[in-house]
Amino acid sequence: MPASPSPHSPQADARTTPAPLAEATAPNLWRRMACWLYEGMLMFGVVFIAGYLFGTLSQTRNAMDNRHALQAFLFVVFGIYFTWFWAKGQTLAQKTWHIRVVGQDGQPITQARALLRYVLSWLWFLPPLAAYMFGVPALEVLVLLGGWVAIWAILSRFHPTRQFWHDALAGTRLVHYELPKK
Repeated sequence: MPASPSPHSPQADARTTPAPLAEATAPNLWRRMACWLYEGMLMFGVVFIAGYLFGTLSQTRNAMDNRHALQAFLFVVFGIYFTWFWAKGQTLAQKTWHIRVVGQDGQPITQARALLRYVLSWLWFLPPLAAYMFGVPALEVLVLLGGWVAIWAILSRFHPTRQFWHDALAGTRLVHYELPKK
């Protein structure tokens, strides 16, 4: 009787990795934006835990102390979170909304490509962050953020496969994916 493959063998990966999604279509814009908002809500938990760890380990007593170090720490924590889950195919929010991140060939992406996607996804926030750095009042930065996100999302309609432009630059795609019924 043959032994079952180890959990880290190629045979085990073939059982758990979905079939190639090269022909899968992009989820509609509303689904992607709803997923994005849901992801933002879930990130509150990640921020809370990371902020607690940072405050405890750095002995920060005032929220304004070490704020730039905290921001850098959160950037790294978010990078680890998204890189890890995207390399596995999807975050919890993407799983809920039946969205998967794949390469242009429909295969799962590597951690390096997931990291590239994470860095490029900050293009969504670059103009508002730059405005904040130049002293634009917070309320105006929030309005700029909302407008820029709307523009960035609408620009995906001009991509041939309706992908976000940071996905096109990273060589990734968002696709609609549901697990097969048992």
